[in-house]
Amino acid sequence: MDYVFMTDASCDLTEKQVNEIGVEVLPMEFHMDDKSYLHYTDARMMSLEEFYGKLKQGINSKTTQINYNSFTSYFENYLKAGKDIIYTGISTGLSGTFSTCMMAVKDLKEKYPDRKIIAIDSLCDSAGLGFLVYLAGKKYAEGTSIDELAKYIEDTRLKVCHWFVVEDLDQLKRGGRISAVTATFGKALQIKPLISVDDGGHLINVGKIRGKSNIISTLVKHLKRDADDLKNSLVFIAHADNKEGALELQKAVKGMCKETQICDIGPVIGTHVGSGMLAILFLGKRNLKF
Repeated sequence: MDYVFMTDASCDLTEKQVNEIGVEVLPMEFHMDDKSYLHYTDARMMSLEEFYGKLKQGINSKTTQINYNSFTSYFENYLKAGKDIIYTGISTGLSGTFSTCMMAVKDLKEKYPDRKIIAIDSLCDSAGLGFLVYLAGKKYAEGTSIDELAKYIEDTRLKVCHWFVVEDLDQLKRGGRISAVTATFGKALQIKPLISVDDGGHLINVGKIRGKSNIISTLVKHLKRDADDLKNSLVFIAHADNKEGALELQKAVKGMCKETQICDIGPVIGTHVGSGMLAILFLGKRNLKF
């Protein structure tokens, strides 16, 4: 292959999925206990079990976007070797990472005028980005040209439907995404926020689910309502330290679709949603109605 397909660690793909499609995943930084860690798909610097264990203990985590020098270094390794690059990563609706990437791309294009560098705003978040990258990666592995792959990503990104249910209201409170009062009442009434992603790649609070028993049925309802050609579709199920919930959701959609795959939410997104989040990702029509 004369080009490299790249993304970043916010995609939450598993090591197995990454190896299957051959995509290069740029690590992303997070900070805990006054130490800095890079998150790779194999979680080599801190296991997910340890990360979520620390969150449950009340230890704060902060994330950092990929900086200009890192993008330049990662990209230049391949440009020097005569490879072109296509990159799509965390949405501009969630992070400034892509804007930093574009600054590096601008300078590198001047330095390597004979090389092609394509950067695309995914307009997808977390495992939704992973879902988009996995689908595109299948085409990459089959030998699709860089321009064809770019067109596929641009044509597909707004068809990725994201539905997340957040369990840890305390983590949302610590991150400043909900007030202390909302967190307290939400926990008392067993209310969980249902979150989706709009066409700008922003996380949108669509509604509230009351009672843990209604989470699975709500996610399945949105899958059945919004998916295109569900019977022949791949469905991603993602979880943040909630394997039991992921398996229950997988069982609930069994027979509805062609294939399901489960992936873990890593520290980049887990920092903001906390333990227990459950998500379903599929191709269809983005519909922000509850």
